[in-house]
Amino acid sequence: MSHKIVFLDRETVDARVRSPNFTHSYTEYAVTSADDVVARLQGATIAITNKVPLRADTLSQLPDLKLIAVAATGTDVIDKAYTQSHGVTVVNIRNYAFNTVPEHVIALMFALRRNLVAYRDDVRTGAWQKARQFCFFSHPIHDIAGSTLGIVGYGAIGKSIAKRAEALGMTVIAYDVIAQPGLVDFATILKESDVITLHTPLTPETRNMIGAEQLAAMKRSAILINTARGGLVDEAALAHALKTGVIAGAGFDVLTVEPPKTGNVLLDADLPNFILTPHVAWASQEAMQILADQLIDNIEAFVAGKPQNVVTA
Repeated sequence: MSHKIVFLDRETVDARVRSPNFTHSYTEYAVTSADDVVARLQGATIAITNKVPLRADTLSQLPDLKLIAVAATGTDVIDKAYTQSHGVTVVNIRNYAFNTVPEHVIALMFALRRNLVAYRDDVRTGAWQKARQFCFFSHPIHDIAGSTLGIVGYGAIGKSIAKRAEALGMTVIAYDVIAQPGLVDFATILKESDVITLHTPLTPETRNMIGAEQLAAMKRSAILINTARGGLVDEAALAHALKTGVIAGAGFDVLTVEPPKTGNVLLDADLPNFILTPHVAWASQEAMQILADQLIDNIEAFVAGKPQNVVTA
């Protein structure tokens, strides 16, 4: 059997994607709009998507589709109830961002705990140049060593961050919905952490898991880091908390709507204690190549009758 493979959003993977080792045709599109999905996937047996949604109304028009290979870990863009009930296998990428995401989290943590961006801005605007003393204490600086890191979501990435944090002299506490030895409850994370970092999937249960109530339970000196999914945090509540000093700062790599073409409450406000990067925590060159190689590994395994990294089948 010859498979027809279509990659809907090739632009999302900045790495070499090798040719699968079986008979196939292959078409890739840099980007695909919702209106073009059905036409582009007509006759396809294998669809590759990163962020292009594949919902029931779309999938019902694609009777030839056998496999959806998601070029990411998160699969919230797929209607998994439909795929499971209609025999369409969904596979995803796993354990590829074990260096790049932890390093990004640590970078955000240092930048916020030491107020690096604020001090850089003081120099750029000439504030330090006008100071009477050789040093300029305009923003509080806190040590990383001796502080407490709370990790929400203690999977492979969470554990990788924990190792790095412990090497920096931090105390690490962690919470996960799946019971594991030594974990604490969510309330303890909020109360005791100097830094909280989120690493959970976006589900109905985790949407807005950090809202006004949770922010108020955190230390006023605490910072919140989110490199997982934007929907985990109530953005309006966070903007208010950052403006009013409920918490000290936040470092995000994700927003609820990406890209924020129509604005965002966190960007529209003047928040010097907020750092946002454009969904790139996962995207070191090394990590993207691991992702691209695993993507084809997943497809080859499915065609060989030995599917791996299966989300639904």
